[in-house]
Formats: sequence, structure tokens, C-alpha cells
Amino acid sequence: MKLCASTLALPAFDHLYLLPELKKMGLDGIEVAPGHTWADPDAITAAEVGGFRRAAESAGLQVVGLHGLDAAAMFADHDSQQLLLDRLVARSALCRDLGGRTLILGARWCHDLPERPAWQAGRDFLERLMPRIEAHGTVLCLAPGAGDFCTTAKHCYLLTNAVDHPALGLHLSAAALAASGEMGHSTFAAVRGRLDHFHADEPDLSPVGATGSIDHADLRRHLAAISYFGWVSVVQRKVPGLALEALARSVHKIAEIYLPVDIR
Repeated sequence: MKLCASTLALPAFDHLYLLPELKKMGLDGIEVAPGHTWADPDAITAAEVGGFRRAAESAGLQVVGLHGLDAAAMFADHDSQQLLLDRLVARSALCRDLGGRTLILGARWCHDLPERPAWQAGRDFLERLMPRIEAHGTVLCLAPGAGDFCTTAKHCYLLTNAVDHPALGLHLSAAALAASGEMGHSTFAAVRGRLDHFHADEPDLSPVGATGSIDHADLRRHLAAISYFGWVSVVQRKVPGLALEALARSVHKIAEIYLPVDIR
């Protein structure tokens, strides 16, 4: 497994100068939260994208992908859905241009739409999106978590299988698994060979270990048992006044748990 961290832990909109410090912590990658990295992700220029990628690579970091992608309009009217489709295609292109691969889709809200029509609408939306991002070489990952549609690992797995497209993948996070009661090994066994990304996070994006509710050692055993060798991302919100110190402590804890002794 390889360690990366989200830009959420850094000062908003101004953190390129801190990237070399992340490498010193033992990180090999950076995961980008677009709305925390750029004030208007829809208006960033090619020069800004290239500048971010060069800064990351100069610091010895790989851009892993993007996370926290807004999916609020997934069940809205046709025009709103079309705007969301276009935005996600643009995010996929951004991910590609940064050198990343994974796109973590955020919360989905179907509101009062009955279950069966909601599943059909969700599937239809993804089947319209997948052909448009396939050529980018990116993978849009369904992720359990907040919202009211496809909020569990089981449901994400079922919907991914139903769509059955190489550009649609799976993501798991420690906090979401704890919230849905899916911390057991059966969850991981079901996605063996299919898991694209993993967040070693805490409820409310607290620093690692702050809540005492996540057994990271157990999660690491499950990941090892399914031969997961991908990215483990430390995702936490910025701690005022202690951004780097708080992130460094979390990275140290996660490295001790998730990484083999010979590569720490």
C-alpha cells in the first residue's frame, strides 16, 4: 500500500509551497479536493493545472486523483443533470491532466423518489456518463457515505456491477464503513480485485485516532487479506493553526498501521 493525503488538511487555495513538506512526512501522493484547492474549479486555466502538477512532481508527489465531487443534481431535472454530467466530464479531464486516476463521487440525494425508480435513474445517469470519461483513463468511484442513495458499500458494489463499465469503480472509507456497520471482512472480500481507492479517515474528518471509533489495524488486516496494494489516503479537515503538525501526526499513525515495516 502507498500513502497519500488530501489537500483538505492544508490551507485553502494556497498550499503549493507546502507540498515538499508532505514528502518529508513520508507521503508519496496528494489527493485533490477541487473546491478546497481552487476558489472556482470551473474556471481554472491550463496554466494553473500544469503549475499544480509540476509543483507536486517537483516535490516527489504523485497526484492520485480528485475527491468530494458534488453529485447533488444527479436526480434533478434534465437540464440540471446535463450540467452535472458536463461538470463531471470536466473533472475527469482535470484529473487526467493532473496525472491522477480516481474520482470519488460525493453524496447522492434522491429525496422522496421511490427505491426502484431511484435505482433506475441512478443507473441511467452513470451509463450516460461513463462513455464520456472512458478515454481519459480515469475511474469514477462510487463511495458509501452521506446522502440517501447508494449509501452503503453493498449498494455501491451492486450498482457498479449493474452498470458494468471499466470507467466505474469502487471506493471505501473507514468513516463510512463505521457509519454503515460494514467494518467486517465480508465487505472487503466482496470487493477483492475491484477496490480502486481507500480513505483512512475518521468521522467528521477529525484527525486520525481523535474519535476512538475506527479500528485502523483491523481495516489494514482486511485490506491485506484481499491483496489491496493501492493508495491509502489520509483525509482530514485542516486544524486551525496546526495544519502541518496535525497532518504529520495522522500520517505517522497511519504509516505505522498500514505500511509494512520495511517501507516506512
